[in-house]
Amino acid sequence: MVFMHVAVLDKDRCHPKKCHHECQYYCPPVRNHVMAIDFPDPDGQPLISETLCIGCGICIRRCPFGAIRIVTLPDELNKNVFHRYGVNGFRIYSLPTVVPGKVSAILGQNGLGKTTTLNILSGITVPNLGNYDKPPSKDAVIDRFARTTMGAYFKGLYEENKRAVLKNQYVDYIPKVVSGTIGEILRKNNENGNFDEVVSLLNLENALSKDVKECSGGELQKLAIGTTLEKEADIYLFDEMTSYLDIGERLNVSNIVQDLSKKKTVIVVEHDLAILDWLADSVNIVYGDPGVYGIFSEPLSTNRAINAYLSGFLREENVRIRSYPIEFEEKSSKRDKFEHILITWTDIKKKLGDFSLDVHAGQIHTGEISGVLGRNALGKSTFVMMLAGVMNPDEGSISQNVKVSYKPQYISTDFKGTVSDLIASALKDRAEDTYVKNEIFHPLNIPDIMENPVDGLSGGEMQRLSIAITLSREADVYLIDEPSAHLDSSYRMVVAKVIRRVMENTKKTALVVDHDIYLIDLISDSLIVFSGEPGSHGASDGPMDMKEGMNRFLKMVGVTFRRDQSSNRPRINKKGSSLDRLQKEENRYYYA
Repeated sequence: MVFMHVAVLDKDRCHPKKCHHECQYYCPPVRNHVMAIDFPDPDGQPLISETLCIGCGICIRRCPFGAIRIVTLPDELNKNVFHRYGVNGFRIYSLPTVVPGKVSAILGQNGLGKTTTLNILSGITVPNLGNYDKPPSKDAVIDRFARTTMGAYFKGLYEENKRAVLKNQYVDYIPKVVSGTIGEILRKNNENGNFDEVVSLLNLENALSKDVKECSGGELQKLAIGTTLEKEADIYLFDEMTSYLDIGERLNVSNIVQDLSKKKTVIVVEHDLAILDWLADSVNIVYGDPGVYGIFSEPLSTNRAINAYLSGFLREENVRIRSYPIEFEEKSSKRDKFEHILITWTDIKKKLGDFSLDVHAGQIHTGEISGVLGRNALGKSTFVMMLAGVMNPDEGSISQNVKVSYKPQYISTDFKGTVSDLIASALKDRAEDTYVKNEIFHPLNIPDIMENPVDGLSGGEMQRLSIAITLSREADVYLIDEPSAHLDSSYRMVVAKVIRRVMENTKKTALVVDHDIYLIDLISDSLIVFSGEPGSHGASDGPMDMKEGMNRFLKMVGVTFRRDQSSNRPRINKKGSSLDRLQKEENRYYYA
């Protein structure tokens, strides 16, 4: 088998004016007068010749900014480049298979080209088939996939016989680009004349008069989904449609998308494995090296694809996609006993416009991790902000004399500079702490983005950075709101383990709000459960033990869970199934 070397230069991290061109100086071929690395412009960035590269990896280790990646691949893959971002740029091999009348899903790690692929499948980007210097015509793309399902797909898309509409993943940017109330925006974007139907399906009746700048993450997500459903199209693409939604609303949105797929072509990217299992008819796994290349597998049945993704091995293609498996472990309903009370609060009341929040009295102990569950727009983030001191209660009080480190639900910064600059500014001396580097930065792969500009980070990178900075601060209690947003399944498990390990090692306290049921179960010692009428009134109970909290929450949304027999992963029971009925009768809503 002939092999090829894929060379990728991260242009954001490469700073040729700040180094001595170590990549070229130490390159063995260059030392033998073979210009595998050249600087066409002495003040510009290097050009790496993939045909002359010997794959020694010396330039990778010598680059002071970690801007170079060299990966060795079988040469035949070079014949199937689907899209490439210029010389020494990221590339995508192959293409996912889309089946009309079914929900086709894409599953994979961040940085492998999922969003780029959705842009291509929606018609926003025309794939260059590897010819970045002379991009092919749309006809050439159609010819490339002639006599295949995807050939017919592109023919319909490019000849304007079919229209595609894409729901973007970054719903938290909505307030920055549009203004007005949810109702005004939905009416303005309505093409199908289905305004009332969309509002009813997404349970937005109580949020129509709410300004987007005051909306919760779940409301923004439903607004994005609603405007997509209002478009008249043949192809609907949903990029991370469950971020910020609770389990009940995730299932509701999944049912809407399943109904839509019966008459339209539907493609989804989803990181919640339980929802993906429930929603998709077939799954294309994308694997590779983040930021370097991505390869799409042939479509697999949903259960087989998820289990293969978790194990890290694609048996059908005889390829290992990850060096370690993602394992789900059973946890006891109660972790440890905690004695020293750190924070207490009386009955608290807070009113924000038409919304009112009643927080029942509770307390958190030193060393305890409390998870927070509840439907969207019930005041969970408001409660966390009051604990953080960002907002004051109207009635009642919070008794605490502690140092708080707080990660908000929405992450935004106007910081101009690199990640390294931001960390140095935010953490001061802690930025060089060995424990911080080894136990927080390293598992979250922060060193890989140190020289990247902060304003150029992806949603997942910004999320990891925010979590890392929050956990690295010296504090008594860590308040973390929605840590799983924009993270893939692998990173969600990593984040859960990092939070758990940091709290156990430092004997600190954390309160974590999230809608990923497994993440909450994995890290929590106790639960605070919110109930009420979304957008109108919210109330909290707890902290309570895990079994009581999980059953109380899932009973409110009418969902039961079981464990997969082969991988032990959480799976949602089909509503009305024998196991669903049995667990509800026995009041065992979470994991039979």
